[in-house]
Amino acid sequence: MQQVIQELVSARVGEVLLDEMLAEHTTWKIGGPADVMVIPDGTRELAETIRILHRHGQSFTTIGRGSNMLVTDKGVRGVVVKLGKDMGHIRFDGGTVTAGGAVSLITLSVKAAKEGLTGLEFAGGIPGTVGGAVYMNAGAHGSDMSRILKEAEIVLETGETVRLRNEELEFRYRHSWLHGRAAIVTEAVLALEHGDRKKIAATSAANKERRILTQPLSAACAGSTFRNPDNHYAAKLIEEAGLKGYRVGGAEVSRQHANFIINTGGATANDVLHLMDHIHSTVYTTFGISLTPEVLVVGER
Repeated sequence: MQQVIQELVSARVGEVLLDEMLAEHTTWKIGGPADVMVIPDGTRELAETIRILHRHGQSFTTIGRGSNMLVTDKGVRGVVVKLGKDMGHIRFDGGTVTAGGAVSLITLSVKAAKEGLTGLEFAGGIPGTVGGAVYMNAGAHGSDMSRILKEAEIVLETGETVRLRNEELEFRYRHSWLHGRAAIVTEAVLALEHGDRKKIAATSAANKERRILTQPLSAACAGSTFRNPDNHYAAKLIEEAGLKGYRVGGAEVSRQHANFIINTGGATANDVLHLMDHIHSTVYTTFGISLTPEVLVVGER
């Protein structure tokens, strides 16, 4: 590992941090240390980082804003790669929008609305990055990334940079071709349409109001904890199982939205995992339905 660190520093790829606490980089405010965290300065530096890691046979974990992710209390062995601010560009060209992988999906939704572009209203409450949204085909309010993505720029696990079209990413519900691959989305090209600014603003405002009323926006959380099963809503199942407000340590099922687990202060990853297990077993016992986690658990157990 020392050789890898020396090469990363010598290559001037960006920040190279040792024993960085990942709780500082996740929306749940939970997570132990990463042996090494690299924050590349840009796409070229990211590709060089991945090439160095690939040459040494060193695996890595990627994070954006750290939403939709639970880092274990022991942290992550090896290297964590975090997209830097230089991959936060946004360009508008008619109805085509090009956004860096590190761009906040909420910010992009707001900017698109101001441009009078429709198609991203669904994304206004998803607390992640564009790269993460492509990776998991993020969606809400009956739409998702697969409906608006034209193509994505991706750095593969070898360090090679490629561009893949929508159909090549094999999208389905909360899934893409990227799942299970050590590949990083550095840019997405979206196809939006010009629309009525007032209607776009009204839809965005309604979605925002709904989020304020139903989601614990001020609490440390990671968005939806479980995927919606076919023909069901995970939140409804959890609520009807009597689990709103159920708590393990500092982790609690939100009283506003039962599919959100919040960190009430000092929650550990083990608290969250035990609570998720309890939710899963209770819903299965009550309804015979098995919930699938939407959050990604990473790190040493």
